[in-house]
Amino acid sequence: MLTVIFLLAVALFVVAYLKYGNFLKKYFQLNDKNHPPSRHMYDGVDYVPAPMPVLFGHHFSSIAGAGPVLGPIIAGIAFGWGPVWLWVIIGSIFIGGIHDFSSLIISVRNRGRSIAEIANTYMSKRAYHLMLAFIWLSLVYVLTVFTDLTANTFKLDGGVGSSSVLFILVAAGFGISLYRLKMPLKWATLIFVPLLFAFVWLGQRFPLNNIPEIFGDRAKTWNIILLAYCFIASVTPVWILLQPRDYLSSFLLYGSVVGGFFGILLGGLPLNYPAFIGWNAQDLGPVFPILFVTVACGAISGFHAVVASGTSSKQLKKESDALPIGYGAMLVEGLVAVIALCTVMVIGRDDPLAAKAPLAIYGAGIGKFLSVFGIPEKFGASFGLLALSTFILTTLDTATRLARYIFQEFFDIEGKQKRYLATAVTLLLPAVFVLINIKDASGSIIPAWKSIWPIFGATNQLLAGLVLMVIAVWLKKKGKHVWFVVIPMVFMLVMTLWALLLVIIQYKLSFVGFIGAIILFLALLLILEAIEIFEVKHHTKKILKRK
Repeated sequence: MLTVIFLLAVALFVVAYLKYGNFLKKYFQLNDKNHPPSRHMYDGVDYVPAPMPVLFGHHFSSIAGAGPVLGPIIAGIAFGWGPVWLWVIIGSIFIGGIHDFSSLIISVRNRGRSIAEIANTYMSKRAYHLMLAFIWLSLVYVLTVFTDLTANTFKLDGGVGSSSVLFILVAAGFGISLYRLKMPLKWATLIFVPLLFAFVWLGQRFPLNNIPEIFGDRAKTWNIILLAYCFIASVTPVWILLQPRDYLSSFLLYGSVVGGFFGILLGGLPLNYPAFIGWNAQDLGPVFPILFVTVACGAISGFHAVVASGTSSKQLKKESDALPIGYGAMLVEGLVAVIALCTVMVIGRDDPLAAKAPLAIYGAGIGKFLSVFGIPEKFGASFGLLALSTFILTTLDTATRLARYIFQEFFDIEGKQKRYLATAVTLLLPAVFVLINIKDASGSIIPAWKSIWPIFGATNQLLAGLVLMVIAVWLKKKGKHVWFVVIPMVFMLVMTLWALLLVIIQYKLSFVGFIGAIILFLALLLILEAIEIFEVKHHTKKILKRK
């Protein structure tokens, strides 16, 4: 039964790419004769054309992160796998895929501008500044959550930390070989990808378990190291670290996807977890709207639009590459979410593993899937954790660079040297969040990512709804039909605003509740801006008809 459910998801994604992807390609009139920004605005730092496989690796690794793994597992444990499976399939195909692809191609058609700059051009200056502030705060949450998640993963498994450090060195060597030594991509891949997998094994042999404990916690030491890495990754040229690291990390993701795929297909594993548990989860809340913000990146994510319009649009080599990178990557991420959900489906509801952290469930599941090939479960679990941590690292360096862009845009700071200041200011708040001790309602100290997650999910999905709103405005002003964007937009705005209100009510005047109120206020102002624009256009048409 597990195999049938999984294969059905794969078949639906394939059909969607061929059919709905073809509709999007024709609707947006992709044409390789149009020169993308990476060519006519080339600067060797941010605007650098990349081959489709390299850019797919960067884009996919950046958007994947931990969201499509943790979200489906958390929601699956709480509500059962059935509603999560349905939302991942429907959301990825008809909402997330459109959101990602449209964000990418609209940015390419506007000189690689961010989604906020597009709001400035087609909405108003006020909408532009509101969008910048909203995106920057969203990225701060992304950096906080994923930095702390990675640090806790390295604390849990020092071998994963060792492999990650070695991986960064391999990535720099790959970038130098490809862009400075002019080594063909094929040969560089054949050399450095096996080296990467060798370091997975080497990391387990020499784990970093004895690093100094800052503030009495090894996770805080890792947090400082990771923030320092984010700073370096944000200010260096994309060819030396960002592009090569993301390209190589995609092979880890491909490995986990392929391993999970065939492990589920050939393993004959039973379907143990209930398809549906109830309409209300004690720890999370009601299915509507909490499911749609908990699953997060597995179906749609506002962060994807920031990546698409922030870095990917500046590296797109030709317009036809937008379909596999924009739409295709979202469908593959949906597949990652289904595999993550399968790690829940194979355990029983009373299994002690069901009460553990999502990272432990995912690692154990991947270990179980890979054991089908004779790989020891412990090594398979470590590989799963390394793959997950690698995705998070790519999200971290991309998010820092994007936040730096946004900060410079907001304050109109130009010049290459200013990127150091903008990066430092961006990383200041995440540093505070991950280094202080945060307590829950009972007074117990909890990880920073756990305290931020409720507001992170709501903010991220609300950003997606707002991005769809900007896309709808852009398409409307181009005289195109927008129904296939407006319907997902309305759904996402309703669900996320509803969820954000529940978070504010739950946390009241606490730090999380206060942040939620600020986010809600910014979102409502942006929605009012869009309504005003459509009303002005409607009244203008009526006046012209009278004349």
